[in-house]
Amino acid sequence: MSNNKRIFVEKRGIFDVESPKIFDEVKAVVPAIQSVKVYNVYDIFNLNDGEFEKVVNNTFVDPVTDILHTENPAKSIHFAMEFLPGQYDQRADSAQQCIALLTENEKSKVRSGKLIEFEGVTEADLVKIKDLLINKVESQEKDLSVLDIPADETPSKVIIHENFINFNDAELENFYNNHGFALGLDDLKFIQEYFKTEERNPTETELKVLDTYWSDHCRHTTFETELSDIQFEGKFKHTLETIFNDYIEKRKFLGRELKPISLMDLATVCGKYFHKTGNLDNLVISDEINACTIQIEAEYDGKKEPWYLLFKNETHNHPTEIEPFGGASTCLGGAIRDPLSGRSFVFQAMRLTGAADVLESVDKTLPGKLPQKTITKQAANGYSSYGNQIGLATTMVSEIYDEGYKAKRMEVGFVTGAVPVDWVRREKPANGDSIIILGGATGRDGVGGASGSSKEQDETSIHTMSSEVQKGNAVEERKIQRLFRNPELTRLIKKSNDFGAGGVSVAIGEIADSLEVNLDVLPLKYEGLNGTELAISESQERMAVVVDPKDKEKFIKFCEAENIVAVEVAKVTDSGRMQMFWKGDKIVDLSRAFLDTNGCSKSQEVKINHLEEVKAETKAFNEENFLNTLKDKNVASQKGLLEMFDSSVGGTTVAMPLGGKYQQTLMEGSVQTLPVLGAKDIKTVSLASWGFDAEISKQNSLLGASYAVVESVAKIVAMGGDYKNIRLSFQEYFEKLGQAPEKWGKPLASLLGAYDAQINLGLAAIGGKDSMSGTYQDLNVPPTLISFACANGEKQNIISPEFKAAGNKVYFFNHIAQENGLPNYDALKDIYEFIFENIKSGKIVSVKTVKDGGVAVALAKMSFGNRLGAEINADENVLLSKNIGSLIIEATEELSNVSLQLIGEVKDSGILKINGLESSILNLVSAYTSTFENLFPTVEKEKITVEIDEKSNSINPRNIIIKKHGIAQPKVFAPVFPGTNCEYDTLNAFQKEGAVVSSLPLINISHQLLDESIDAWVEEIRTSQILAFSGGFSAGDEPDGSAKFIVNVLKNDKMRNAVHELLDRDGMIIGICNGFQALVKSGLLPYGRIKDLDENSPTLAHNAIRRHISQMVTVKVVNDESPWLKGMKDQIFTIPISHGEGRFMASEEEIKKLYENGQIATQYIDFDGNIAHGMPFNPNNSLFGIEGVTSPCGKIYGRMGHPERFTEGLMRNIPTANYHNIFKNGVEYFK
Repeated sequence: MSNNKRIFVEKRGIFDVESPKIFDEVKAVVPAIQSVKVYNVYDIFNLNDGEFEKVVNNTFVDPVTDILHTENPAKSIHFAMEFLPGQYDQRADSAQQCIALLTENEKSKVRSGKLIEFEGVTEADLVKIKDLLINKVESQEKDLSVLDIPADETPSKVIIHENFINFNDAELENFYNNHGFALGLDDLKFIQEYFKTEERNPTETELKVLDTYWSDHCRHTTFETELSDIQFEGKFKHTLETIFNDYIEKRKFLGRELKPISLMDLATVCGKYFHKTGNLDNLVISDEINACTIQIEAEYDGKKEPWYLLFKNETHNHPTEIEPFGGASTCLGGAIRDPLSGRSFVFQAMRLTGAADVLESVDKTLPGKLPQKTITKQAANGYSSYGNQIGLATTMVSEIYDEGYKAKRMEVGFVTGAVPVDWVRREKPANGDSIIILGGATGRDGVGGASGSSKEQDETSIHTMSSEVQKGNAVEERKIQRLFRNPELTRLIKKSNDFGAGGVSVAIGEIADSLEVNLDVLPLKYEGLNGTELAISESQERMAVVVDPKDKEKFIKFCEAENIVAVEVAKVTDSGRMQMFWKGDKIVDLSRAFLDTNGCSKSQEVKINHLEEVKAETKAFNEENFLNTLKDKNVASQKGLLEMFDSSVGGTTVAMPLGGKYQQTLMEGSVQTLPVLGAKDIKTVSLASWGFDAEISKQNSLLGASYAVVESVAKIVAMGGDYKNIRLSFQEYFEKLGQAPEKWGKPLASLLGAYDAQINLGLAAIGGKDSMSGTYQDLNVPPTLISFACANGEKQNIISPEFKAAGNKVYFFNHIAQENGLPNYDALKDIYEFIFENIKSGKIVSVKTVKDGGVAVALAKMSFGNRLGAEINADENVLLSKNIGSLIIEATEELSNVSLQLIGEVKDSGILKINGLESSILNLVSAYTSTFENLFPTVEKEKITVEIDEKSNSINPRNIIIKKHGIAQPKVFAPVFPGTNCEYDTLNAFQKEGAVVSSLPLINISHQLLDESIDAWVEEIRTSQILAFSGGFSAGDEPDGSAKFIVNVLKNDKMRNAVHELLDRDGMIIGICNGFQALVKSGLLPYGRIKDLDENSPTLAHNAIRRHISQMVTVKVVNDESPWLKGMKDQIFTIPISHGEGRFMASEEEIKKLYENGQIATQYIDFDGNIAHGMPFNPNNSLFGIEGVTSPCGKIYGRMGHPERFTEGLMRNIPTANYHNIFKNGVEYFK
C-alpha cells in the first residue's frame, strides 16, 4: 500500500447532520433534488501502512458514528471540493497534530475535502449547485483522479522596478494602472520623487509595503483628507453652521486652528477637549496603537485596585462579503488582538451586522455576489466559531436589515479587555532592543488584506481576492490570551503591537522608528513565499513585542511553555530607517520620515445638501398592524442567531442575552464582571451597548449619528449604568466617496451630529474605526455611524428589561426632540440621573428603550421573558412609531418625576392590553418568533425519543465506597489541550472550595517537547486526587468530531496508565462539556476505563438542531450515588450550556442498562419537572433527557452543563439560575 492514501468517511444515518443541511440549501436552487449525501475526504501523505492502521480509527473515523471507505463510494452524480492551496484548513491541521501524537511521524501531511453525492439532479443542475456551494475565494473543485502532495514552490526573486525613477507621467500612470494599487497616482508620484532622492529604483516589496502602509485601511486616508470649501445648504443649514462653529471654537481652545480640518479631526476633537478640561481624566494615552483604554477602580473580595479597561470595535466588511466564514471569524480575531496587545484579557464581545433581505430567493442574487442568506449564515458560523473556540462570551448579537447592505455587508465586532495596571509596562524601544514575533505562522492567505479592504468591490472581486481573506485559528489566539495572563511575562514587554492588516510591514514597522527585520526567520505555514509576501501577509494570531535583549530568552521560554512559537525577528536600531532583509538581500530600506508622511496630503470640497426632515411613520394601532410590526425583520426575534454564540464562557456573564423564565426578552446590551483570576466576589462590571438606525441615517445622517449616540447611552442607563461613566467609540461605514462634494457631506454631517451629542451629553469618543468602501456599481450602503458605549459599573445595580412582577407600575418617558430634530439632551440627562438613582434604591426594576415598532413593541418584548402581561393606556401616536430616546420603566412603587407618564400596571394574566386591545402574549410571541425560523431555527425539525418505564425498571443500588482520606487540601489537575477554554472557570470553582489547583498546557510544537509535556502531565496526575477535563474545543473539535485530540492523548500508554492508577487509588475524574465528550469517546464513561469503542457504544453527537446552542437549561439530579452528587437527589438546578455536540446517543438497550445501573445522574427537565425530550428544555435532543452520567464506580462524572460558570450575582435575568456545587462535593470527598 502506498504511503499516500485517500479515504472517504461517511456519517451513519442518524448522525448525519450535514447532508440534510446541504439538502435544504440546494433545494432552494434545484427544487427537484431528491437526496444529498456528504462524505469527508482525507488525502494523507507520507504515512506508512502501520502508522495508518494506528491512526485511522482514532483520528479520521469514529467507530460509533462513521463508516470508512477506501474507494469513492458515490454511485450517482457527484463532485468533490477542497480549500484552495494556502487557505488555512483547521481540519487538516488538527488531523496532522493527532497523527503526531500517535506516531513519531512529523512529516505526514493531510488535505481535507468533501465529496457530495446527489439524487434527482441533472448535469445542468450540478453547475448551479457548484456555483452555490463552491466559493471561489476560498475553495475549488477537487480532482479525485489526482493524489499528489502539492510540491513546495521555489520562492520568486524580489525584483527591482527598473527605470521607475525615470518614468514620465504617462509611463508612471500606465505603471499605476497595471499594478492595482490602493494608493493614489499622486502618492505614486510622491514615491517616485522620494526614490529619486535615494538615487535608486524601488523593489517590488517597497512599493507593496508603501501601498499597504498608506492604505485607507491602515492610515485612514479618507478621514485624514483636508476638508476645504465646506458648504451647508437646505433646511438644516443653520443647525449645521451652529454645530460647525462650535467645533471651530473648540479647535481654537485646543490650539489646533492651524491644523487641517478633516473628518479625523472632527471625530477626535471632543476627546481632546474633554481631556484638557478635566472631564476625561481616566483616559490612558500611550505610544501604543492598541485599543481605547481607561483606568478604573476594580472592586473584588473586599479590596480595590487600579485596572485598565480596554475596548475596540473592528469591521471586516470587505472580507466577509466575499468569504463570509473567514471574513467574520477574523473580524473577531482582529478585534481581540488590539486589547490583547495591550496585555489585557479579552472577556466580553458584541456583534453587530448589516444585511439586505436575507429571506429573498437565491435567484435575486446580484452578479458577482453571494446570496444574502449564504453570507449571513456563513458569517454567523464564522464569528461564532471563532468566539466559541477562543472562549469569549458574546452576549449581544444583532443584525440590521437594509437594502443598502446589498452593496456590501456590514460585519462589526466589539470586544472589551481588562488588566491590572501594575501588570503593564510601557517604555519607548531603545537601540538594541529585541523584537519578537509570537503566535501563528505566515502564509499566503492574508496578503493584500489592507489594500484590498480599501478598494471598491466589483463583479470580479469574488474571483480575484482569494489571498486577501484568511481563515482564523482561534486555538492559536487562545494560547496568546493565556500567555498574556501571566504578569511575569507582561512585565517584560516594553511595547506590543498586533499583526493586523499589513503584516510585518505595519506590525513591526509601527513598533519602533528604526529597525532591521530578518524575514528569513519567520515561521512559515509552507515553503514558497517570497520576501514581498513575507513582508505584508496579515495574520490574526500573531503578536510583535519589544523586550530588553537580556529578557529575550526568558520571554521565548514563557512562550514555549504555552505551546507558542516565538522568534526574534528584528532589532531596534538608531538609523531612522525601516530595513528588511531576505535571503541576504536588503529588500526594504525606507526612511522613517518618508514612511510617516502617509503619502500625499489630500484636500476635498464638501457640500451638505442631503438632509431631510425625519418624520416617524405612524400606524393605526390594531391587531393586524401590531402583529405585522412584530414580524418586521428589524423587530423580530433573532433568538436562533444569537444562540449560536457562547454567552456564558469565562464565568463573568451578569446577564444572559435573553432573559426571564422563558428566555425571550432581549437584554439591552452586554454586562460582564471583570475577569479577576481567583476572585470569589467581583463587584465591578463592564457594560457595553451599541446605537444606530439605518432608516433615520438615510434620511438625515446628522440626526442619524446624534440618535446613534443617544441610543447607545440609553441602553447603558437601561441596564443600570451611570451615563457619566460612559466612553464612546464610533464605527463609520460609508459609500466610496470619490471626488463628489455631496458624497463627502454624508460622513461630515454624521460626525457633526455625533460631535453635538458628545458635547451636550458631556461624553467623549476615545476611539473608532472607519471603512469607506461600501459601494457596488450603483448601490451604496446607508450612511452608517454606529456608536459603541462602554462603562464601568457595579454588579448590584444591573437590571434587565423583562417585566418582574404583577402589580408593578409602568411609566413612559416620552422623548420630545428639539425643533430642529436633534435630541433634547437636557431632558435626557435629567431622566438618566433619575433612573440611575432609583435603580440604586430598588424602586426601578426594569427599563426598556423604545425603537423600531414604538411603545407597543417595547411593551411586548418586556412581557415575553416572564410571560407577564400589562394593562396600558397611552397616546396612540407613540404605540407603533419609532421614537429613539423614549423609555419604558417598571417600578415597584410610585415615581415622582414630571417627565414620566404613568401608563399602566404589570399583570399576571398572560394578556397585554393596550388601549383596550387585548393580545395574548403567546400569540404575540408566535408572531415575533416566526420571521427567521426557517433561516435560523430555534427548534429541531425532528427528534428521537427513548421512553423508559421508570416504575417497571428498578435501579440497582451501587455500593459506592466513600473513603475518608484526611487530605486537608486535595489537589486538582486540569490539563490544557489546544482549544481548551474553560480551565480558569473550572479551577476557580475548585479553588473556592479549598482545593489546590494546577494546570499545564500540552506542548506539541515539537516531538521532544510533546514527550516532555506528557511526562509532566503524568507527574501532575500522580500527585493529584482529582483530574478535571474542562470545556472547550480541543483542536477546534477537529478532525470532524469533538474531543478526538484529547482521546488520542489519553490513549498514549503513559497517560492511560496514569489515569487508571489515579482511579485505582480512589481518585476522581470530572469532565464538563468538551471534557464529557472526551470521557465518553475514550470509554471512561460509561465504562470506567479507557478502551476502544464500537458502533454500539454510547456517544455525544451533533445537536439535533444542527448548530451550536448557548442558553440556560434546567436539570434534575436523578441519582446521587456518586461522590460528585452526594446528597443532591431530586434537587433542581438552572445552569448554562454551550455546545455543538451534546446529544447523548445510545441504543435503547444501552440506555436501559445505564438507568438500571444508576449511571444516569442528571437529566434535562421542563417547567413541570418532567424529563424533557426536545427543545427548548432539552437543547440537543439527548435521548432520555440525559445531561450527565457517571461511571459504575461513581468516581467519574461527565456532563454537558457548565455549573462552573455561575456564581452568585451572575445571570441576573434568569430568575431560577442557581449554583450546582459539585465542586464542593468533590473536594470534601477527600477531607
